[in-house]
Amino acid sequence: MLMTPGPTAVPDPVREAMSRELINPDVDPEFRRIYDRLTDRLATVYGVGSGEGGEGGGPARDVVVPGGEGILGLEAAIASLVEPGTEVLCLSNGLYGDGFADFVESYGGEATLVSADYDEALPLAALESELADGDTEFDVATMVHCETPTGTLNDLGPALDLLAGTDGETLTVVDAVSSLGGVQVPTERIDVCLGASQKCFSAPPGLTTAAISDRAWAAMEEREPHSLYTNFLPWRDTSEGFPYTHLTTEVVALDAALGLWLEEGLDAVRERHTEAAARCRERGAELGLEPYPEPERSSPTVTAFEVPGRAEELQSRLREERDVLVATGLGELADDILRIGHMGHNARVERVDETMDALGDVL
Repeated sequence: MLMTPGPTAVPDPVREAMSRELINPDVDPEFRRIYDRLTDRLATVYGVGSGEGGEGGGPARDVVVPGGEGILGLEAAIASLVEPGTEVLCLSNGLYGDGFADFVESYGGEATLVSADYDEALPLAALESELADGDTEFDVATMVHCETPTGTLNDLGPALDLLAGTDGETLTVVDAVSSLGGVQVPTERIDVCLGASQKCFSAPPGLTTAAISDRAWAAMEEREPHSLYTNFLPWRDTSEGFPYTHLTTEVVALDAALGLWLEEGLDAVRERHTEAAARCRERGAELGLEPYPEPERSSPTVTAFEVPGRAEELQSRLREERDVLVATGLGELADDILRIGHMGHNARVERVDETMDALGDVL
């Protein structure tokens, strides 16, 4: 039983959709119909719509779906907006937040990393100080909604308020890969909001999703990125064809997964994630496990427990003895954190109970 925080278990109807006869994405008009339906469905998930505000209000965003695992979106956002001399503020309290700064520097930008320890909230005081200093006018600001390696869900509102309170010209880029679909994301306040197929949507890995504002498109056009693959611009208008042969089976799979998601309903899906997360943490407390980070900062999509020096052993025994696969931490926390993914198809109390029963036996 796959209970990792992505890739997640793929439900039967999605696998069945993937088994159908292959569609040629370059010449078959049926693929265009499926892709357009997919972007419409994603617009609903993101809470945006063409010419209308999203569920949180504000201007609409264009939704695009390039071929490539979710990390493509993070790099493409930077490659499309950053050139030598671009000033980028990277707000971070986790591995992926730190990683944005690496992408910025690899494309010649000037990265200012404003960071906190991985078990702390976003460093708002340090952000306010950096913005008040006034020495640097930031062209772009990056942050992460859910830091999957630690299960931390960040409240982006205060940070977005501070950025909007300067000159309002700073473009915002947000990694919402492991929250989109299971948690409400303030997409209407974000210029480039990134998602992926293999997390809360329970489709196979292979697709990046992005909701992009008009002013972000304008900045990309002014920048004129030279890359084809790590470049969002060719995806803005695909009416005459896609930039390269699309990942047909993955597109069909994500479309089918989103059909299930929308049939269940936005509120019902989010409630299911909330209930599964609460159950996981309740069962963890019964086993004497401490959450990482504090419960008020934990995501409804993934729970991380502190198991100093035991994560790899517990992961191995769960897999070998109980046929349940969970994840360890990453980086310096690799052997100190055990992570259970209750996102997408796995955000169900009964699947959490089966996982925690197995973990209790192993402990």
